[in-house]
Amino acid sequence: MPPPGARLPAFALFGAILSGAGLPIYIYAPKYFADTYGVSLSLLGAVLFGLRLFDVVQDPALGWVAERLGRARGIAVAIGAALLAVSMLGLFAMVPPFSPVVWFALTVTGLFTAFSFLTINFYAQGVSKAARLPGGHVQLATWRESGALLGVCLAAVAPTLLAGVSDQPFAVFGWVFAATVMVATLGMIPEWSAAAKTEAPTPLGTILQDRLARRLLLLALVNAAPLAVSSTLFLFYVESRLGAPGWEGPLLVLFFLSAAVSSPAWGWLAGRIGTKRALLCAMGLAILSFATVLGLGEGDIAIFAVVCIASGATIGADLTLLPALFARRMAAIAPNGGQGFGLWSLVSKFTLALAAATLLPLLEAGGFTAGADNGAGALWRLTLLYALVPCILKLVAIGLLIATPLEES
Repeated sequence: MPPPGARLPAFALFGAILSGAGLPIYIYAPKYFADTYGVSLSLLGAVLFGLRLFDVVQDPALGWVAERLGRARGIAVAIGAALLAVSMLGLFAMVPPFSPVVWFALTVTGLFTAFSFLTINFYAQGVSKAARLPGGHVQLATWRESGALLGVCLAAVAPTLLAGVSDQPFAVFGWVFAATVMVATLGMIPEWSAAAKTEAPTPLGTILQDRLARRLLLLALVNAAPLAVSSTLFLFYVESRLGAPGWEGPLLVLFFLSAAVSSPAWGWLAGRIGTKRALLCAMGLAILSFATVLGLGEGDIAIFAVVCIASGATIGADLTLLPALFARRMAAIAPNGGQGFGLWSLVSKFTLALAAATLLPLLEAGGFTAGADNGAGALWRLTLLYALVPCILKLVAIGLLIATPLEES
């Protein structure tokens, strides 16, 4: 239970709406626009990657702004939340009024600009919040990331579930999401008021010159890449390689629910054996899970469900322990946290965009066509991209983690 007055459930709900606007968009949006409007997968991947190049400038700039908001932070967050809700409605609940790919680019730009701004403020506020909690950064991260994982779970399965009750499931999802954003924003109003008294802004150079902060950012980039790869290709893998259309929703629920349920357990384990050892355990389990996928084929739904549970559990560690480590470091070198979390937001989104920009064209170049009968060569390429690439990336992440001196206190 949270301490009296801690308002940790509000952090969990706000984390849920942010995560619902992040990863599921990469899972559904490209396939939705390809299936509904006939937009090329390669073109969609190029658009996503181009927007992430824009984020190289935008996210640190948003962090700079966030550090200087002071008493205006609550108003700025409300504006950002409104932009998030409107952009989601434009993406899924409106027919593009002009070129679908241009509309896709505009709505995703609004969505991820709002996502970045809200994420930066949310995590920066968490630095001062954690200082007032008995369990510190790990306790806050457990609530925040558990909420985020449940949000991802619900957002990932919602379109599939809504398809059973509506002929426009994505439009309904957009409206429900927008309403939830408003509720979550209202719940966090007292926290933004408490954040009015902030530390002095920290120069970006101070963060980048810190060796441990740089190493944690690099580790986050490499370690998040396997999830970006699997998220980008998940729907294609289940539909075409497993030959199991209609199972995407239940399997996504297993994956993200496992991540959410395991999150408190990873926090407990980190307290017993240390954060580094807990993360290494999770990375090893992730490699075992992805390696198992290499041997699967059509009809292996039950085995893949077990893989989803195991790999989902490893995400619980990644999304709980790594942000807590970075927040702890920001508390030491940049208590305001804005620009530091601007960099963290950039790293998180860049992995997803890079995966979309590289994997979708590679898949298409190998003769793969979404929703069609694909040959053995195209399906094997899909399997290698979905499973082998994440194994290699996780091995690199393990090497970086072993070489990183972590603060365990």
